[in-house]
Amino acid sequence: MELNDLHIDVLKEIGNIGAGNAATSLSAMLSKRIDMNVPEVSLLNYNDVIESIGGAENIIVGILVSFEGDIDGVILFLLKKEFVHLILNSLLGTELKSFEEISEMEMSALSEIGNIMVSSYVNSISSLTNMKIEITVPSLNIDMSGALLDAVTAEFSEAADRVIFIKEKYFCQDETVYSHMLLLPSMTSLGILLKRFGIDI
Repeated sequence: MELNDLHIDVLKEIGNIGAGNAATSLSAMLSKRIDMNVPEVSLLNYNDVIESIGGAENIIVGILVSFEGDIDGVILFLLKKEFVHLILNSLLGTELKSFEEISEMEMSALSEIGNIMVSSYVNSISSLTNMKIEITVPSLNIDMSGALLDAVTAEFSEAADRVIFIKEKYFCQDETVYSHMLLLPSMTSLGILLKRFGIDI
């Protein structure tokens, strides 16, 4: 499937709207004002994704959610240590020293944040396209980024060969943190999504 500049512009706009709604949900959940830059949205292959998040051996939190309905696919929400610390400190008052020492309560809090942000993201796509989309219960893992991406491609073999990669930069008081959202629709769903905007591929 070949995507031209118009296709990519539409996917970027979908990413921008979804990211804005997700940031609003995060702000409400943490009871803090959170500002964000316009997210960087790009269409990348898997090797470029791994490079963009710090290399295959970088340890991160991955929250995986499948979606189905009028379109299907998976979303992988990636959080680096600084973002995780902000969430846990705001919600639980805890200080994250290392991922190896993270508690069940902290894992549950991260999973809930991921679920809320991904839900906001999917709901914005659903409203924008007037499509019915449902998501599954999130699955949270802490691992090397390369292993997390391998797990996604193994679980969802219908994914397109490129990923809608969304890098978000958040400002909370004197902290700046980043997250990454990977949207992986099936090849068929990618075509359906673009067609809703009057674009054939």
